[in-house]
Formats: sequence, C-alpha cells, structure tokens
Amino acid sequence: MTLTPQARRLAPLILPALLVGVGSSLLLLALSWVSDRLQDVLWDRLPDAFGVSGTSAGWILGTLTSVGLVVGLVVWKVPGHAGPDPATTGLVDPPLPVRVLPGLALAVVIGLAGGVSLGPENPITAINIALAYALGMKAMPRTPAAVWVSLAAAGTVGALFGTPVAAALILSEIRADADPRPLWDRLFAPLVAAGAGSLTTVLIAHPAFQVDIAPYPGPQLIDVVSAMVISSGAALVGLVAVHAFPYVHRAFRRLGHPVMMLTAGGLVLGVLGAVGGHLTLFKGLTEMKELTGHADEHDAANLLLLALVKLAALVVAGSCGFRGGRIFPAVFVGVALGMLAHALVGSVPASLAITCAVLGILLATTRQGWLSLFTAAAVAMDLALLPLLCVAALPAWLLATGRPEMLIEEEGRTTGRAAA
Repeated sequence: MTLTPQARRLAPLILPALLVGVGSSLLLLALSWVSDRLQDVLWDRLPDAFGVSGTSAGWILGTLTSVGLVVGLVVWKVPGHAGPDPATTGLVDPPLPVRVLPGLALAVVIGLAGGVSLGPENPITAINIALAYALGMKAMPRTPAAVWVSLAAAGTVGALFGTPVAAALILSEIRADADPRPLWDRLFAPLVAAGAGSLTTVLIAHPAFQVDIAPYPGPQLIDVVSAMVISSGAALVGLVAVHAFPYVHRAFRRLGHPVMMLTAGGLVLGVLGAVGGHLTLFKGLTEMKELTGHADEHDAANLLLLALVKLAALVVAGSCGFRGGRIFPAVFVGVALGMLAHALVGSVPASLAITCAVLGILLATTRQGWLSLFTAAAVAMDLALLPLLCVAALPAWLLATGRPEMLIEEEGRTTGRAAA
C-alpha cells in the first residue's frame, strides 16, 4: 500500500521529532539534576555545617535573599541577561537567541535550588525551543520554523508531565489559523516528540503527579454542587492573584535594576517562606505530596495560611524577575485549597475537593482548559472524577474567560500563544 501525499509529508519528520523529544527530556533531567544537587548543598549540607536547621525562619530568609542577589547578578552581567522579563513570557514562545541560553539556564538552576516558588516549565521549554530551532534550521532549512517550535514544546511538555497526552492537549489550544491541515496532521510530529520525551523521562526518572489521598467513593448528586462551588472558589482566589500581578510587577520595576529587583524579591520571598514554612518553598510538587501525606497534621487555619503564602510567593517570584513557570506552584495552591474545603466540610470527599480546586486555580492562572483539566485529573488518577471535573470546569471558566491573564503584555511584542 502506497502512502498518500499527506503521509509522505509527515514521514520525514518522525526521526527529527524523536531526536527533539529525547533531547528535550535529557536537557530537562540534566537541569533538574543540577538544581537538586545545589538544593542539597543550600538546604542540607550548609545548614548542617553551621549547626542550624535548614527549615528555620532565619535560614529561609537569608538563603532566599542571597539567591535573589545572585540571580540578579546573573541577569545583569551574563550575556543575554537570562532572556526577556519572565512576567512577559508564556509556556510556548518564539525562539530565543542561543546566546541567551547559558544565562537563562544558570538563573533557573539557582532559583529552583534556592527555594523560589516557580517551576522549570517555562524556561526549559524556551531553552529546548531555541536549541531545536537553531539546530533544526541548519539541518533541514526548508522546514518551517513553527515545526521546530512545536516539536520542542511538545517534547518538553511530554517530559515534564511524563505523558504525551498533556502535550497534545496544550498544542490543540494553540491557534493555527494559517494551517488548514486536519488537527491530527498538525499533531502527528509533535506527538512523536512528546511520546519520545515522556518515555525518556519515565524510564529515567519515573515522575508522578499523583498525591496520597483517599480514593473517590463514588458520585452523588451533591458532589456536582460541591465540585462547582470549589472550582469556582479556587478560580476566584486565582483571579485575585492575576489581578495583583501587574501591580506587583510594576512595583518591582520601579527599582530600576535587576539586582535591586531580584534581591528585594528574594527578601520578600524569604519573609513569606519564614511565615509559611518550608512547605511553601520550591516548585511545590514534592511539597504537595508531603502535605497530603501528613494531612492530619494540618488544620483549616494552617491550610489557608499555606495556600495564601504560596500564592503570594508565586505572584512575587513571577513578577520580580526570577526565571520559572507558574503552573507547578499553582498546583500546590490548589491542593492546599482543596484540603481546606475538605477540612471545612468533611462530607466532601478529599479527592473531589483537591482535584476541583486544582482545576479552578489553573483555569484562572493559565487560561488553558485542557491543561487544567488534565493536571487536575492527574493529581488523583481516578477516572470516576472526570465527569465531575468536566462539569466543575464550566462555572470556573465563566469566571475566568475574558479577564486579564497572569502575563504582562509588552507593546510591540507578540505573545507565544498568538505567535505559535
């Protein structure tokens, strides 16, 4: 059987997609490995050497302030200044110049290791897109630039979430007005890259989003109401942070210099970390598992404190100049809010409350419906919750759609979602 012309156009992209997917995963794993080693030094070995606790308020305050100073120096002095202002960038943006990448990688590693409340998703996606574009255009110059962007974005998202499904869902939300091809033709090569990236990560690192919560006991009519109320409440909390984001960004920009901005940001994050404790530091994935694993140690007041401190830290870190993504820490906020809802109304199953709160907070902060739905479902990994999550997404989306995003629009600059 001969291939159709459409299939013959897709087949040559299989090998490049595999290479980009595997390479995207390996770069993510390398960056994570380096930041983990540095984190061990900053939060375990150095405190032990000085005879203090790495979770003490003083150490948290001093470390985050110092991390802000160091990242500020990187942004100021390293060629390329670690890329554009991260408050203006999304998950998938046009390729950066390669000269920017060393500074960006260094700033990300220091921030991740230093306890900054941001994830690796935006910077590592930007790094992989830039490398795939630069190398791909040399190897296959006739291939459209958008192909390399989509391959690297898909490979990185697949690696981040450990499944190609997340990449397919995110890419399906990117407008493709100039591309008349069927959706699966557009997604074919990116799905190859996402599959290669996710398999590489799973085989090496075994990532998992799932938290330790009691399984969902089964649907009841009242659960529909609970799901919509919790997702809407979480979305409203997220919208408060979105509304505050440009004001906080403007306040830091008035300082006028990256070292001043990031040192001040690190100081504020240190104060927040000292108030909220070690669970409110870092990107939040390990911390949310620790939170749910010791749920009986946290009452409603403490859960509210954790959620608000983490959300404030996310706004500060994202607006003062630290390089990082906002998805992972937002998931922690959703988990804490869901546990709060369960603590206040014990008849609401914890799994339902947590997944709906994650859904609501992500819809408000990312405006990506499929990503929010997928991430919420991945937290519990219970298919019985999926119909309720689909219903819960509707009122939360009505609250969020059409409102400003957690993104600063720079005049004359095209955002990644539109450019892609």
